[in-house]
Amino acid sequence: MKSKINQLKAGVILSYATMAVQSLIAIAYTPVMLRLLGKSEYGVYNLVYSVVSYLGLLSFGFGSAYMRFYSRYQTKHDEDNIARLNGMFISIFSVIALIALAAGAILTMNSEALFSGGLTEHEIHTAKILMELMVFNIAVSFPASVFDSIVTAHEQYIFQRIINLLRTVLNPFLTLPLLLMGYKSISLVVVTTFLTLASFAVNAWFCFIKIKTRFIFNNFNFILLKEIWLFSFYIFLNMLTDQANWSVDKIILGKMKGSSDVAVYSIGAQFNTLYLSFSTAISSVFIPKVNRIVAENDDNNTLTDLFARVGRVQFLVLSFILTGFIFFGEYFIKVWAGKEYATSYITAYHVALWLMIPVTVPLIQNLGLEIQKAKNMHKFRSVIYALITVANVIISVLLCPSFGAIGCAIGTAIALIVGNGFIMNWYYYKRVKLNLYHFWKQILEFAPAFILPCAVGGVMKYLLGIDSVLKFVGLGLIYALVFAFSMWSFGMNNSEKQLFKAPFIKIRSYFVKKEM
Repeated sequence: MKSKINQLKAGVILSYATMAVQSLIAIAYTPVMLRLLGKSEYGVYNLVYSVVSYLGLLSFGFGSAYMRFYSRYQTKHDEDNIARLNGMFISIFSVIALIALAAGAILTMNSEALFSGGLTEHEIHTAKILMELMVFNIAVSFPASVFDSIVTAHEQYIFQRIINLLRTVLNPFLTLPLLLMGYKSISLVVVTTFLTLASFAVNAWFCFIKIKTRFIFNNFNFILLKEIWLFSFYIFLNMLTDQANWSVDKIILGKMKGSSDVAVYSIGAQFNTLYLSFSTAISSVFIPKVNRIVAENDDNNTLTDLFARVGRVQFLVLSFILTGFIFFGEYFIKVWAGKEYATSYITAYHVALWLMIPVTVPLIQNLGLEIQKAKNMHKFRSVIYALITVANVIISVLLCPSFGAIGCAIGTAIALIVGNGFIMNWYYYKRVKLNLYHFWKQILEFAPAFILPCAVGGVMKYLLGIDSVLKFVGLGLIYALVFAFSMWSFGMNNSEKQLFKAPFIKIRSYFVKKEM
């Protein structure tokens, strides 16, 4: 048990270390990449990625199903059925990889028809090459994801997070020389594919050698496959709607406006992507625990308590990022994106705000989705999100001609507010039987702690003005200290304070022992 707790803590710490490195890379490397690629090429890259990423839906949600069925057998210590489950999943995902290659080939052959209207002939040629490489990368990622799921199921977070951290660090160091040699956006995909293959090999080695994973391929259980399919179908629908919500804006802009508008939108969306990852860094390590609680006793009180505790920590982290971005993000994008975006950085800033503010509610509640999956109650969310996605597309198409990137972001924001802010909270309370009064009471306890940092941030942005790098850094550090002081004094409870103090206590005790 102690080993699992240590893995959880280390997993969260390493996840945030990865997030910190990603943020530093975004600050230091991305502006260089933007300048080397140019606005047009960056827009083409993001447009192609938005189209090809739909092939990821071919997993049909089977990856999420693995954890649920693994937990069922693991509680019974049924090693043979776990081995059969492993064999079934690697077989299924290998077939899916072949289907992805075939579907990708069809997309590539029709790239001219797909991108005509918004892109030039040269941009379409580049898009075709990018598409071929991205399709191969996605195909490889399918069987690779099985080994990643096995590592997660065994709660080996330290190994898993170290691999993710290495991928994050290596990506810019491998890409930058290729960009300087003139390979442009193609180098981004080549490096990503190489790192996917490398992590695939390392994960497979860890599963076979370290945790002694077994695979049984005979006696294929078609009854179990049917059960997995029924469970996974609605996860697939979730994936489809999520994919549409986060990528359809770029496709609409590409068709109706052009690559430059896609590039501006992508700048804002990139900050939202980083924002999303800071939330899942915490909740992802609790997925096995949620499935174990549901498999053993399905105790709603225990699940509600975990839901609220994780939600509070997520809210603490995300509120610092969001408020900091509100006060300092506009100037940061102006400097960070460069001269090519001198007239459009404000648009990128507002795109980011329209995406980040409404997504905060589902992000602090994303453990609730794992609870739904573990209880096999995720169908409702899938249906509601499908309807909301249709509304998102309609609103974005209507607003795009007049308001461009911001209009598309507003369409996504409305979908998130209605779907996650209202309907899903009702469902958590009425059907999943989580105590939402307790959850929101815990979150609203932070309200007094926001008065001081928001007042200070407002003075900095609107009275002092952030118009130089020196001011940005100096005022940013002051804001971070004010936020930390206010949350510690008026927002955090004792267990959260202990959580943040624990790593420093361990480091101090380590050096004290060393001196002795």
